[in-house]
Amino acid sequence: MRSLPVALGLDALILLVTVAVFAATVNRLVKRRLLLTLVLAGASAILTLTVHFAALPAQVTLQAAGFDTLLQALAAINLLVIATINPLRSNKVPEHFPTIVQDAIIVTLFAFVSVIVLREKVFATSAVGAVVIGFALQDTLGNAFSGLAIQIEKPFRVGQWIRVGEFEGCVEEITWRATKLRTKASTFVVVPNNVISKEAILNYSEPVLPTRVFVEVGATYNRPPNEVKAAIREAIRNAPLALAEPKPDVLLFGFDSSSITYRGRFWVEDFARDEVAKDQVRTNIYYTFMRHGIEIPYPIQVEYSRQEDDERPAERVNRFADALRHVAIFSPLGEIERRELAACGEEHLYAAGEVIVRQDEPGDSMFVICKGRVRVLLEPGKTEVAQLDAGGFFGEMSMLTGDPRTATVSAITDCVVMELTVDAFRRFVLEQPGVLSQITEAVETRRRELAATRASASTPAPDAQVSLFDRVRAFLRLD
Repeated sequence: MRSLPVALGLDALILLVTVAVFAATVNRLVKRRLLLTLVLAGASAILTLTVHFAALPAQVTLQAAGFDTLLQALAAINLLVIATINPLRSNKVPEHFPTIVQDAIIVTLFAFVSVIVLREKVFATSAVGAVVIGFALQDTLGNAFSGLAIQIEKPFRVGQWIRVGEFEGCVEEITWRATKLRTKASTFVVVPNNVISKEAILNYSEPVLPTRVFVEVGATYNRPPNEVKAAIREAIRNAPLALAEPKPDVLLFGFDSSSITYRGRFWVEDFARDEVAKDQVRTNIYYTFMRHGIEIPYPIQVEYSRQEDDERPAERVNRFADALRHVAIFSPLGEIERRELAACGEEHLYAAGEVIVRQDEPGDSMFVICKGRVRVLLEPGKTEVAQLDAGGFFGEMSMLTGDPRTATVSAITDCVVMELTVDAFRRFVLEQPGVLSQITEAVETRRRELAATRASASTPAPDAQVSLFDRVRAFLRLD
């Protein structure tokens, strides 16, 4: 049996070191775990004084002295493990030594010291048993061992997005009993560790940070799959949250009763916003399909009668002709000529934010804005040089000369545009050869007006060695 000064001296030393570490650390976990050391050392000191000054039977005194030694050993082991494993100057838990692993180390060392070193066999067995029972009372042994296995195997870490069974969320905390997940609705789901150990775990954050997600859409059997796939890729490309790299792809997923099902697969940087990214892609698919004339069929199981409200061709030509009346380069045309040109146009719908043409890409058509607003951007840097409203036009140089697009044009609001292709324009010019010189003269005037803007944006000027009229005739094969 130890003397009173030795026993109290050990208790005082443990308390002094614990208080010093507690004052020096900023780690909240260390402070919280050191409270156990303070309680154990204080209890040991009180028990030491009781054993030496109380008149207790010899057998009780011997057992109390043994228990006092175990309290000191547990206090010292807890202090040693907590102070050496955890960072004292930062408020975080070591990745390789989470709290569950630290608890396991403390229990293992305490069992070893109690049974092997102190040789308090009867008391040690009771004390270790009490520790194990304490853990079992707080959480089931299955949860505790499962939690320890999770921390050792590390199928996921704090901060990663996972799915376990029907539960999906970001891992916030892993304890002895359970794993806490934060869902996309900012609610917490506490999943017992023994449930996790029995379920398949889907880790969205490994092995790479970008996560692949997908959307499915049904399209008509009347359009070739390659055309539909190209439209879906265009829709994905125009979604801000869909990454350009790794490249997205589109698969033909199935031949269903009323449609062909396609699956568009793309990558997102932040899995927490995958639903927003899917919404962007689905919205773009609707507008893109409408623009390309691709139908999303109604289910054939449902008997549905709809009244088509197609605009009569004459009304559409009138509307296009009215739009051309406000276009500067077509102002020299007469009413009959404008109507004939309007009959060649095709109407397209673009969603707000969608790119209509891209700079430096090949093009053979021009666009007249019938409804909405667009912005004109010059690369590099995406410098905005203009905004065009209904009656504005762009892309005329590509239609007349075949030059690549000189700017990127994207929709600010939902836009309805009329597209004039080079083939349609060539047929019109062949029928009305006298209007070509009028149009090219108006285009030349417009080009001179934009020369200052192109120069300030370092955009190459058009070739001045050959007249625009000759270039247009050569491109349209009118010679």
